[in-house]
Amino acid sequence: MELKGKRIVVLAEDNYHDLELWYPLLRMKEAGAEVLVAGSGRADTHKGKNGYPVKVDVKAEDVNPKDVDAVIVPGGYAPDIMRAVPGMLNLVKGAAEQGKVVASICHAAWVLISAGVVKGKTMTSVHLIKDDVTNAGATWVDEPVVVDGNIISSRRPPDLPDFCRAIIEKLK
Repeated sequence: MELKGKRIVVLAEDNYHDLELWYPLLRMKEAGAEVLVAGSGRADTHKGKNGYPVKVDVKAEDVNPKDVDAVIVPGGYAPDIMRAVPGMLNLVKGAAEQGKVVASICHAAWVLISAGVVKGKTMTSVHLIKDDVTNAGATWVDEPVVVDGNIISSRRPPDLPDFCRAIIEKLK
């Protein structure tokens, strides 16, 4: 129970990458954390790219960053929607500014970019948005997981074990 007493929020929106949401969610619960799924507010349930549903526990706009230890943003195509939701961006920005862990995988770097928290950071993402990451002022590297202060990033599903280990290690 490495994360007993820790509170983690996983963001959700339609077309999330099923593994990139569920693997960290279940791994953090397994480690003893309280995990909440935060949505945009437009639906109570969101479906992944493969149709697997996730129930939303809370609207992102109702989460105070000071009340959480980490925010995890899964990839897929959901980040393209998430990056236009003020409540999600405020949560990510607030958590990052308070030194809380903010973790993104795959296309989720889009959300961190739109929240304005990547400038001067070293991070990774799916290679398809490398230009977006560098144009936002971050240094992009091709590594399974990158930890730069409180920002943790990964590229794609095969990196999920490293991604989750890095989150757990940072939160211990």
